[in-house]
Amino acid sequence: MKVGLIYTSTTPELIETVEEEVKKQLGEGVELYSLQDPSILADVRDAGYVTAAPAARLIAMYMDAVQAGCDALLNVCSSVGEVADCAQDAARYLGVPIVRVDEEMCREAVRRGSRIGVMATLPTTLTPTKNTVARVAREAGKHVELVDCLVDGAFGLDQEQFRARLTEAAKAIVDRVDVVVLAQGSMAYAEPHLEAVFGKSFLGSPRFGAAALKAALESKGAL
Repeated sequence: MKVGLIYTSTTPELIETVEEEVKKQLGEGVELYSLQDPSILADVRDAGYVTAAPAARLIAMYMDAVQAGCDALLNVCSSVGEVADCAQDAARYLGVPIVRVDEEMCREAVRRGSRIGVMATLPTTLTPTKNTVARVAREAGKHVELVDCLVDGAFGLDQEQFRARLTEAAKAIVDRVDVVVLAQGSMAYAEPHLEAVFGKSFLGSPRFGAAALKAALESKGAL
């Protein structure tokens, strides 16, 4: 079995976490086909939203992975998750599911509470994640309240500094929410630390994305 991992951020923590979670779900024998283009996220950050050119490059990465024989794809970047949504018709036609790393995480947050914190280190990730939480809440017939937490200056810090910055920022919202979503996959390694400090659920996307990837492969009969 071969799965495509589509990255627009190439931090070592993100890649390590995603690969570890995918192997937990699919076994050590799974072939991981990694495609990376950090210029996509750079362009999105510069523009403040997903413009046509980076979206087209991301879709081209999906098609490259399909041509390489991947059985399913995991879109790892939440800033461009809506591009994965728009490609779903093509994915169904091709028989190669495109799974968003963050969608099942958002569904779990909706299951756990009605007051949901959304933490991000980039504004371009905050809005798409909030849109996804709102959409899955509508699909579940549930009203939710979203509480923003943009952690300015945390992107690119080393692990110790990153955890400290997230911990300080989380203090502003934890008492107002039932659960906190970590909008970027690169934040996931801080999840155990934040839960230990605050005694509240913090959800990182890679483990949920990996489980959704397995479910998609089972659904198409590849497992």
